[in-house]
Amino acid sequence: MKKQINHISKTLNQKSLILLILILIVACKTPEARRPVSQESNTFIRETIKINKELIAYEEGLIKEIIEEDTVNNYITSDNGFWYFYNKDLDGNGEKPEFGEKVVFNYNISRLDGSPIYTTKEIGERTYVMDKENLFTGLRQVLKLMEEGETITFLFPSYTAFGYYGDNAKIGTNVPIKSTVTLKSIQDSLMSNSK
Repeated sequence: MKKQINHISKTLNQKSLILLILILIVACKTPEARRPVSQESNTFIRETIKINKELIAYEEGLIKEIIEEDTVNNYITSDNGFWYFYNKDLDGNGEKPEFGEKVVFNYNISRLDGSPIYTTKEIGERTYVMDKENLFTGLRQVLKLMEEGETITFLFPSYTAFGYYGDNAKIGTNVPIKSTVTLKSIQDSLMSNSK
């Protein structure tokens, strides 16, 4: 019986030793890089870029058609991605608002076909401190181009207007707009703080 116990003990020791060696071999293997859970993200991003490029091309095409059909106004292409013409142009030597200055202006918003979304009366006269308050991107850039007393009409693709989200009221997703803006006054930030 002792012989059998020794034999069983010896066999268990050998099996334990073999198992331990196998565990060590597997544990010492170099780690493998894990694959991402989702490999489709690059495809999604590429598709989104493609859709956005198509949308921009479509909206810019609509705007260029309007410009070609309008023989009365002389449109200017902005470096900021919109087009405009002067309704009331000054000599071009006036001051333009700078960072921190307070401007008073009014504007309207319509669809590219001219149908109103918000009238000047609905929006009312606005006061804005240059680059310190929220306005949609295009309007913020527009005010930097204007002199006191000027009135300019702008055509904005949706990415310079209200973009994907719209305004959560009357302007929906990716709506290009037309807006006529009048800059009534520019006030120095020191003057506006003392009032």
